[in-house]
Amino acid sequence: MWKQVPASTRQAVVVYGDERDSAEGLAVLYQKQGATWERTASWPAHNGKLGWTTDHRLDDDRSPVGVFGLTDAGGSLADPGSRLPYWYDDNAYSTMLLPEEEHAHDFDYVIAIDYNRLRGVAPFDWSRPDGVEKGGGIWLHMDHGDGTSACVTVPEAGMKTLLRTLDPAARPVIVMGDRERLAS
Repeated sequence: MWKQVPASTRQAVVVYGDERDSAEGLAVLYQKQGATWERTASWPAHNGKLGWTTDHRLDDDRSPVGVFGLTDAGGSLADPGSRLPYWYDDNAYSTMLLPEEEHAHDFDYVIAIDYNRLRGVAPFDWSRPDGVEKGGGIWLHMDHGDGTSACVTVPEAGMKTLLRTLDPAARPVIVMGDRERLAS
């Protein structure tokens, strides 16, 4: 999978689960110093409720395996100092849940994963270049303690670190999947 990371990339968020069908994983931030990748931070993570897939489809409750760009961010809270372009909108990221419900703050901060989406637009843009059936709207966002529809989640501190650290000039990517497929 590392062979798919562009040579110009100097930041990578690697998210992996131990098993193909697991919704629990680990997110690790790596930054390239010279020719060496250094692990600079890590957080517990969650991904699709049913695990990982190499053929993601709309509503399959699995996260796509692969290497994807991280180019745009946003959230229902004001920009915490993001280096990525940040689209603040307290309504566009609404979960439609009551404030006391466990998923009500999922989208306080998000980073769009460039899977079946246009780059350079707000994360909530619903354009799907590869068609709606391939899914989309897959984000890194705030963790709520369990699996997602296809997104990847990390704790709030992790989201703030990623937003303040990921630099468009470093061409950040996310490498994601289960250990077996990431090792292949």
